[in-house]
Formats: sequence, C-alpha cells, structure tokens
Amino acid sequence: MHDYAWLQAFALNRFGSLAALQAQLPQPRSRDALRALPDDRYLSTITLRIFRAGLKHSLVDAKWPAFEEVFFGFDPRKVVLMGAEHLERLTQDKRLIRHLGKLKSVPRNAQMILDAAQERGSFGALVAEWPASDITGLWRYLVKHGNQLGGLSAPRCLRMLGKDTFILTDDVVAALVAQGIVSKRPTSQRDVAVVQEAFNIWQEQSGRPLCQLSVMLAHTVNH
Repeated sequence: MHDYAWLQAFALNRFGSLAALQAQLPQPRSRDALRALPDDRYLSTITLRIFRAGLKHSLVDAKWPAFEEVFFGFDPRKVVLMGAEHLERLTQDKRLIRHLGKLKSVPRNAQMILDAAQERGSFGALVAEWPASDITGLWRYLVKHGNQLGGLSAPRCLRMLGKDTFILTDDVVAALVAQGIVSKRPTSQRDVAVVQEAFNIWQEQSGRPLCQLSVMLAHTVNH
C-alpha cells in the first residue's frame, strides 16, 4: 500500500493547495461533544439514517418534523414503550414514510440506546469512548444490538453524528483494491480488519482523522 505522503501528494495535485483540500474534508466532533449529545438526538439521527437509506434525502428531511412529533422527540424511554398496534397505526399517517419495517426499528434502537445508557451512563459515552483504531468494532456493535443498521448504514450514521469513521463507499473500495490492500469489497471480518489496519497506519503517519483519510482516498479513483 502507498504511504500517507503519496496520498497527500495525490490530493494536493488534485485540489491545487492545502487550503482547497481542507475545504473538502469533514471534521469529526470532539469526544466531549459526542458525550454531551443527548440520547434522543442519537435515536433521531439513527432513525433518520435508516429512513434515508434508498430514498431521496430531501424527501425524508421534509417529513422529519412529523417524525419528531409522533416519536415523542425520540425520547428513548417513551419510544421503547410503543407496541405493535401503535406502530401499525403510524403506517396510516400520511405525514410519514409508511415503511413498517423501518418504523419497527425505532423502538428496537431505543432499547439499544437504553441498554448502553444503563451500562455507560449514556449512549453518547459509548460512542465518544469507542477508539477510532477499532471503529469497525463499533459498526459491528450497532449491527448486533441495533436494527436496520447493516451494510453502510452504521458507518454512515456515525458520520452523520460526527463520530470519526471511514466509509467503504464504492470509490474507497476501488482505491483499496487498486493499492492491493484487499482484492474485492471487504465483507469478512478478516478483510475488514485488514482495511482498519491500513487506515490506522495512515492515521499514525498523518495525524488526520479517519473521515478525512477516507475522503482523500476516494479522490484517488479516476472517473
């Protein structure tokens, strides 16, 4: 694999200057900011990501005030009490996106948040304290304990929350293959661990967060 010096040189050649490059790169939230984010905002963002999947984001975002209303501001302690009949009734509410499977995910993810809060004090504490060097472990945690968070939903959700993570977009995967780090889209735990290690090396070499390295790597793919 190429080292970070190559990655930075490629990015600077593409964008023309360090300032232009920096303008294109995301900034993760600090640990303190992640810890301070209330659990209802975590549940709201997780749910927003789930409903955005496969749909035009602007369509979902326009309906979001109604979601906030019917899910009690995404208070996990209230949402977790919503039973099957309540959720069935929501499928008749024309203000919402009436996808029963996704609607059912909300109380299930509320339970995940409450379980983490009982153990850690808050879900934000869990997210804030999870090391970036094992961010794929947090992906697995969300898939195992949450609902509808498979595929790219877990890392995309973390990116929306501001937790530092790379995302295995098509361009990032193509770049990883081009560098010989993996031979195809990483799906096995072994291949995902290899990718994590590559990003850890680039982070050690650069001091940059994973999210920035991910974007820079994506730009090495020619279209």
